[in-house]
Amino acid sequence: MRKIYVIGIGAGDPDHLTIQAVKALNTVDVFFLLDKGEEKSDLIRLRHEILGRHIADGREYRLVEGRDPDRDRRAGGADYSPAVGDWRSRRADIFERMITDELGEDETGAFLVWGDPALYDSTLGILEEILERGKVTFEHEVIPGVSSVSALVARHRTGLNQVAKPVQITTGRRLAEGWPEGTDDVVVMLDAHQVFQRYAEEDPYIYWGAYIGTADEILVSGRLSEVSDRILRLRAEARARKGWIMDTYLLRRESRRD
Repeated sequence: MRKIYVIGIGAGDPDHLTIQAVKALNTVDVFFLLDKGEEKSDLIRLRHEILGRHIADGREYRLVEGRDPDRDRRAGGADYSPAVGDWRSRRADIFERMITDELGEDETGAFLVWGDPALYDSTLGILEEILERGKVTFEHEVIPGVSSVSALVARHRTGLNQVAKPVQITTGRRLAEGWPEGTDDVVVMLDAHQVFQRYAEEDPYIYWGAYIGTADEILVSGRLSEVSDRILRLRAEARARKGWIMDTYLLRRESRRD
């Protein structure tokens, strides 16, 4: 039976790969890559760099590229989930075709996933959808990776939570609905609208990072009232320069004592 690895490759630094991931890379016959267009060509280039650095000399493998379908990013409210579902199904069509046409029955394929495949990524859900369709069968294994969340707090030399306190990982869309109840530490991933500005009056501490683990990495931390404008400026400049941005941040309120 075909086998597929879903390999977490870290937040951008080729040295983020675990030994388990490197061992898996060296068993793969076909690597499946999704081209996200010229603006995000860095993401493909970094994957090539990872393969060149970690695969043993002389080992042969094939690269199969598909074009990542565009997602309707204008959709909001009740239309958001259906728009994402449609995008994932179109992605599943591409994955299914690549696996069926390019991976032999006794071969091993792999998808290289930024960060950790189990956090804020659609690959596992897409593979499950393909299996449910029943047109192609395969077994799959997940290799965890260094997430942008763990890389962010490591680079800022802090922890995810305060002593005996929980932490919540959420999205900018959810944070816009209000600060999550019962937690003083909130990690927000890929906030396109910089929702942290809404909490300026509370003045929490913010640990912000973009392109974490890459040569373009930007880090800012401090009281929100003191660094918010700087983050907005750096983010806008970076997005204009590269055409895309991936950022993550931790908002921290001082723990209240009962």
